[in-house]
Amino acid sequence: MSPRQSPVPPGWDYNPSAWDQRVPIVVLALVGFAVAGYLALYQWDVFGSVWEPFFGEGSRVILDSSVSHIFPIPDAGLGALGYLLDAVTGVVGGRDRWRTRPWIVIVFGLAVGPLGVASVVLVILQPVLFDAFCTLCLASAVISLVMIGPAMDEVLASLQHLRSVGAEGGSVWRAFLSGEGAR
Repeated sequence: MSPRQSPVPPGWDYNPSAWDQRVPIVVLALVGFAVAGYLALYQWDVFGSVWEPFFGEGSRVILDSSVSHIFPIPDAGLGALGYLLDAVTGVVGGRDRWRTRPWIVIVFGLAVGPLGVASVVLVILQPVLFDAFCTLCLASAVISLVMIGPAMDEVLASLQHLRSVGAEGGSVWRAFLSGEGAR
């Protein structure tokens, strides 16, 4: 099998697009979607209370805060949408999508990375602004952070592939969109 056909990126000893690498991320995204969806339903008043085993009224304080309602939909709703995007972009493409579908890998990375950063910011705001914590919000943040490393590995492989295509004189844009472009 030529290096162009190998599912393992050149210089790597594993394939970051392999299903055994992506399925855990997709499962975490679906768990995150369930957690954020539950919190969003509370914020939309579908549920009158929210489960909070450790921090008393902390979840209510955090979820009802002005920060949680800055956008037209509550922050947990945005989180749920982000996790759903993570899951969908995590399953699109085969085991060599780092090379054949770089665009979806980049979208995947852009969905996973900023969600993790937003989670960190929201966790920092909990004690600083509200002197409270939300158990499920913290769980969601942990899920987001755990997803970043494996997702960024795949993004790195795609970016290395695109750089290689450009260095060989191929069309980076065509390679980005369709996986083609190397001469």
